[in-house]
Amino acid sequence: MNDPVVAKRPARSGASGAERGVAAAPTASEAPIPPTPEAPETAKAPHVRPGDRIFRGLATGSGVFIVVLIGAIGLFLILQAIPSLGLDNVNFLTSREWNTTDPANLRFGILDLTLVTVVVALVALLIAMPIALGIALFLTQYAPRNLARPFAYVIDLLAAVPSIVFGLWGLFVLGPVLYPFSEWLIENLGWFPLFAKGNVNVQLGGTVFTAGIVVAVMILPIITAVSREVFERTPTMHVEGAIALGATKWEVVRTTVLPFGKAGYVSASMLGLGRALGETIAVAIILSTATASFGWSLFDGGSTFASKIALAAPEFNDPRSAGAYIAAGLVLFVLTFVVNAIARSIVAGHKEYE
Repeated sequence: MNDPVVAKRPARSGASGAERGVAAAPTASEAPIPPTPEAPETAKAPHVRPGDRIFRGLATGSGVFIVVLIGAIGLFLILQAIPSLGLDNVNFLTSREWNTTDPANLRFGILDLTLVTVVVALVALLIAMPIALGIALFLTQYAPRNLARPFAYVIDLLAAVPSIVFGLWGLFVLGPVLYPFSEWLIENLGWFPLFAKGNVNVQLGGTVFTAGIVVAVMILPIITAVSREVFERTPTMHVEGAIALGATKWEVVRTTVLPFGKAGYVSASMLGLGRALGETIAVAIILSTATASFGWSLFDGGSTFASKIALAAPEFNDPRSAGAYIAAGLVLFVLTFVVNAIARSIVAGHKEYE
């Protein structure tokens, strides 16, 4: 049965658009009223609490104070050293002679001091760097948590041992222990300048070799602590990604931890180098004073910048003689400052450490 067809009534000619299915345009009275622009509110300064002002002032003042203090130290050293440098009768940078007993005839040069200081620091750095790297990797990647924390505390406690204790240990304990090994090196490798017979008695232990090992133990906590903190910040996603690809523990360390922490490790080593360059009491106790010049042997004696100044401090009875030692201190100040600045620049170039 067919459905009945419903006839549609045609729209009237006078019907409105709304009745024909077309939306009618709004009249003027129905048009939307644009929003009235609000008057701009006056910007109010954020309220700063008095405690914030005080803290900001203290923080800013502390930073400015440190910069001014370093500048004042450098200016003092320069002003005190200039008169003695003008009275120096030898070349200050290239002479090996050091004689300040007669203020009217000053003859002092820093070549020997520079060589001994740098060699002791480099020996210490070459010994401490691989040991610190191994300790830092062990504590962060291999050791269980209940062992890593107390072991790290023990390493950090080395930094609390006084320098004089390290010096006495190096002179009376380590020196005699190293004597047979030192004699073996001289007899078998003495043809090489680094292991040639030195200008002091090796049996007494007051050599650059002994001093370098003691300083290495002293800078070990610095390098280890900084390296450990850097390795712990390796992104977990990098480590998990390497493990997901089937990497072994060593491959994880080699491909993720070491590349991430390389800059931090180098920076920590540079900080340790700065510490080694300025070590005073321990080196002054260990190193034997030598009459002959430094001959590039690990079994030579001599003096570093710091030990030379410390041992001669009681004799600063004349401004001209004292100025010679202050000039040496100025060189050490600049050298240490440059090393620390290099360490800072290495870290500043990597955003992951900021």
